[in-house]
Amino acid sequence: MNIPFLDAWRKRHGGEREDSLAAAFDRNPEGVAELLAECELLRARVAQAGVELDDSPRSLELIDQLPPRWRDDPEELPWIGNDAGLYLGTVIVRTVPGAAWGVWPGGQPVVRLPSGREVNVVEAGLDWAMSGSPELSQVYAEAAES
Repeated sequence: MNIPFLDAWRKRHGGEREDSLAAAFDRNPEGVAELLAECELLRARVAQAGVELDDSPRSLELIDQLPPRWRDDPEELPWIGNDAGLYLGTVIVRTVPGAAWGVWPGGQPVVRLPSGREVNVVEAGLDWAMSGSPELSQVYAEAAES
């Protein structure tokens, strides 16, 4: 998992361990959740299209409707997908009662739903960025029903 802000965090905290994200969650879950919510590249690209990300399910619908210009840039595509997944996770955690961030072994951030189901939101974001399917709003709706 390549989350840019974690490189700097790991250097400050003396490690390159793969479980650094899990350790960070253990120490400061709210702080890590705020960092995951930044999604700077996604926010910049959708703002250019006049969409404001307000951490609502409606904003996911608006993102789904954008022309996928990021697919023209193979270097930007995975970053947009990563940000889209983290943003999706942020919306789920902030709007679905009982949902919370978690970390799989190896450092992959996931969203744990009250039902016990875990959603690999980064994978969902990457799939959406590459093919448009499943839509982010659809993944959200399925998570909200769980």
